[in-house]
Amino acid sequence: MADNLQIGIVGLGRIGGNLVRQAVEKGIETIGFTSPHKHDDLVEIGMKKISSLDEFIEKLQRPRKVFLYVPSGYIVDKFIDELSYILSEGDIIVDGGNSYWGDSVRRSEFLKERKIHFVDLGTSGGTQGARNGACFMAGGDDAAVNEIKPLLHKLALRGGFVHAGPSGAGHFVKLVHNGIEFGMLQAIGEGVDLLENYKDRLNIADVLGCWRNGSVIRSWLVDLMEQQYRDHGGLEKIPAHVEDTGEVNWLVSDALQMEVAVPVITASVMQLFISRDPQKNWAKAVAMMRNGFGEHGFGVDERAITERTEGRTGDFYRWKNNNTKKD
Repeated sequence: MADNLQIGIVGLGRIGGNLVRQAVEKGIETIGFTSPHKHDDLVEIGMKKISSLDEFIEKLQRPRKVFLYVPSGYIVDKFIDELSYILSEGDIIVDGGNSYWGDSVRRSEFLKERKIHFVDLGTSGGTQGARNGACFMAGGDDAAVNEIKPLLHKLALRGGFVHAGPSGAGHFVKLVHNGIEFGMLQAIGEGVDLLENYKDRLNIADVLGCWRNGSVIRSWLVDLMEQQYRDHGGLEKIPAHVEDTGEVNWLVSDALQMEVAVPVITASVMQLFISRDPQKNWAKAVAMMRNGFGEHGFGVDERAITERTEGRTGDFYRWKNNNTKKD
C-alpha cells in the first residue's frame, strides 16, 4: 500500500471541485485536470491545475490514482480509453460518478487486459458531503481498493466507507441507495402534502423541525425539507416539475430482470413522470372512458364527492363535505 497521499481528479464540477477543496484542506496533494481558463479558484487554495492529459499523468506518483467525476456515459468511456494508452501497469482509474454498474463491469474487464486497475466508487452525500465528508461505496479487486483506501478514509465521514464487493458492486450499491432515496423523498413529499391539506392551518416548518429531533423519521432529508420550507416560505413558489438524472430507471429495469419486487421505488419514479405532465392527457382519457361506461361527468362532480364519502362520519369528512376549511 502506497504511503503517498496524492490524488488526481478529472471533472471539477460540484462534486469533484468540492472533493478538491476537502482534499487540499486535509493535506492531500491534489492534481486537477481542466482547461487552462477554468477553476483558478481551486488553484488559489492549493490544487495543481494541469490542462494536458499527458502532463497530468506525469505529475502523479505511481501507482497513479485517477478519479473521474464526470457525467455517466460516453464521457467516462472517452477518458478511460485515452487514459488506457498513457497509464502504466498497476495504475488505478476510479469512476466516482453515477455510472451504470454493468458498464463498470465492462470497463473493468477492458482495463484488466491492459493491466490497469479499475474501481467503481459510488459517492453519496451530495455537494456538502464532498466538501465536508462523503460516503463511499467501492467495487473492485482488493489490491486496487486497498491502494486508494487511505485517501477514501481521509475524505469520508467516519464509518462512511465500504468495499462492497468486486467490480460493479460499488455502483450497484449506490444505485440501490438512490432508489431508496427516491422512495424516501416521495414519502416525505406526500406527508408534507397531507400537512398542507389539514382542515386547520398548521405551522409546517415547526412540525418538520420537531420531527428532526428524536422522531422515528428524523433524517438528513427531513433536515433539508425544513430548511427549504423556511427559506422559500412554503411550497407556493416552487415549480412542480421534478427532474432527475435517470439512474433509478436503471434500477427498476434491473429489478424486473432480477424478479425482485420494488413497488415503492417504482412508484416514486412514476410520480416524477406525473410531475412533468402539465397536460395530464392520461387523466382526460380516463375521464372519457368513465363517462362512456358509467356516464360519469367531466370535471368536478359534487354528487360524486358526496357519494364517495357517504357513511363516513369523522370530523375530516364533515369538514370536507361542508367545505369549512379555516384560514
